[in-house]
Parts: sequence; C-alpha cells; structure tokens
Amino acid sequence: MKFARVLFHVDMDAFFAAIEQRDRPEWRGKPVIVGAPPNRRGVVATASYEARRFGIKSAMPSVTAGRLCPHGIFVQPRGGVYGEESRRIMAILADYTPLVEQVSVDEAYLDVSACVREPDPLIAIPASRRLALELKQRIFRERGLTASIGVASNKFLSKVGSDFQKPDGLTLIPEQEKRAFLRPLPVRAIPGVGPVSAARLLEFSFQTIGDIQDSTPERLRAAVGSYAEALHALSCGNDDRELSFETERKSISSEHTFDVDTRDPQLIRATLLELVADVAETLQRKNLTASTLQVKVRYSDFTTLTRQTTLPDPVCGAAEIYRAIRHLLKKEKLLVGRIRLLGVGSSNLNAPSGQLRFFLENQPVK
Repeated sequence: MKFARVLFHVDMDAFFAAIEQRDRPEWRGKPVIVGAPPNRRGVVATASYEARRFGIKSAMPSVTAGRLCPHGIFVQPRGGVYGEESRRIMAILADYTPLVEQVSVDEAYLDVSACVREPDPLIAIPASRRLALELKQRIFRERGLTASIGVASNKFLSKVGSDFQKPDGLTLIPEQEKRAFLRPLPVRAIPGVGPVSAARLLEFSFQTIGDIQDSTPERLRAAVGSYAEALHALSCGNDDRELSFETERKSISSEHTFDVDTRDPQLIRATLLELVADVAETLQRKNLTASTLQVKVRYSDFTTLTRQTTLPDPVCGAAEIYRAIRHLLKKEKLLVGRIRLLGVGSSNLNAPSGQLRFFLENQPVK
C-alpha cells in the first residue's frame, strides 16, 4: 500500500546559544551571543532569541553586536560540545525513521510516511501532528532543547513550516491548502531568497509569494532570469526533490551569504575563518582528510566564481586549510568588488593514515 508522503523538517532553535543557556541556567532569559567577543575581530555564530530582539544576526561583526546589545553575554563557541549534541539529536531522529537527511549541525529532513501509515493525506494530518509533538517532547525531555518542526508533503513546504512559528513551533501545511498558506507570506520566506533577490523582486512589485503565484512567466523572468520557473513552482508549493541518504561523503563545504554585500576585509577575513573552522571540524569529526580545496565567491551582480587547488599532502586542520584558501584567493584575485556569498569546500576525501591518523586520534577534546 502506498502511504501519503509526510516529511518533517526539524530545526533546532538558536542551537549554539540554547546549549549555552541550558548548561548555564543563570543565562536563561538573557541575551547570549555565541561568537567572538565585541572587542576583537570576528563574527556572531548565533544569538539567543533574547539577543535577536536587539537586531543581532548570525555573521554580524561582533563589534556591531556589542554596540547593539552592550549588556549581551558573549560566549566563545564550543565546537566539540555542539558537535556531540548534534550527534545525540540525530540519534533521536533516527529512532523514528532511518530516512533522515541531515543538512546541517542543527537541522534535518525526515520521511515519516511509513510511521504515519495513512494512504489518505487528510487522515494523515492528525497522526502527523501527534508524531511531531512526540518528537519535540522527547528532544526537550532528553536534551533540554527546543526544536521547531514543519510538516508537509515536500522539502520546501516543510522548511517553510519549521521557520513559521519559531521558536518551539509546530506547523502543518496540508497539501490541499498549500497555495493559500503561502500566499500572504513575504518573498523572503522562500529559502534561498536573500536581501538582494528580495530587493530585485520588489522592483517588479513582487512583495508576497501570492504575487509570484499570480505572475506571468515573462514578468517573472524579467526579475529573476532563468530562476523564474523554479521560483514559480516553489511559490505554488511544488517541490519534487527527494531526500538524500548518501553515507559516503564526496565533499564537505560551508558557505555564508552576507545580509549586505560587502568588501570589508575584516568581515571577509572573519567569515572565512568561520567557514574554514566549520569544514575542519567536520573533517576531523568524520575522521577524513582532503586533498582538494575549493573557494566560491559570488558578487553583487550574482556572478559566481569557483576555484580549486589540489595539495601535495592531504589536510584536515583549520590552519592548513586557511593558508591554502588565502593563497588561492590571492592567486586568482577573487577578492575584488562587493561580495554577496563566500564558500569553502573540500573534496578528494580519504581516511587519514600513518602519523596523521595518530595525530588526530591523540588530540585533546576541546
């Protein structure tokens, strides 16, 4: 029997900051900012919801965050703690279904169709709600953290749902109501539509997702070019992407889209350090090394350049990766003009051997 397709998007709320507040009860209810201190170069990794009320966002320079919230509690990131907490959360998700696609340290898609076991989408709705509530309660009971869950028939809708009522939210989007649900939402509610894309859409009077639903193909193409067809499909709640369950990692990457296009060298350097640290932490956690490194730069006009280098010796440490990426950026003269997106990637992955394996296995846990 074919069951109605039911996907969950599980997104932990302010993950790093929530862990800090859980582990330091005296910080609960206070503005906690995980990242570099405000008197040093660096950026915000994440901020508690109390801090976000002051306008603090991820990747914001810490000095700016300090000005916006002088009484904020700045905390240095504890990557090892966050990684271990992520593994515990993902283990809970895997208890419900083996069909889990982890997309970042704090979010994942789950196909729970077989758990709900209802061929009729209408009957599946209350069963899906009960299962999502049970999952949220278990995460809170066992890990002391809240999660927001979106429930829908595809990845796009479930992602929109998980963002809809944060924090500690649960949003179901029935298939027959998806267009109506999406209509009043701003275009920024579509994952991937950032400030620049939203401004471009606004120039053509696209303010809500409903405006995109009602648009002609020609008008939408004038605004977003070749992305028009895909954007229109999403605006109607249509998304045929399958979950990915690859067990063998072919590459490990991290990227960041700036809220405002920038050429600020300090912000670019700080962001690059964060991206490199993320890639290095994942490599070491997966017990992998990389022989090829990539850098990706997208400029204000959406021109995107990707360059890569293959190293004589495999690497997994942040310092080695950072030196190679900086050399690549300088050699290819990529840091010109205003930058919208910066990304760092690694490929040609293998398990470390010999002295490198010994070095990794004997590093202290941080």
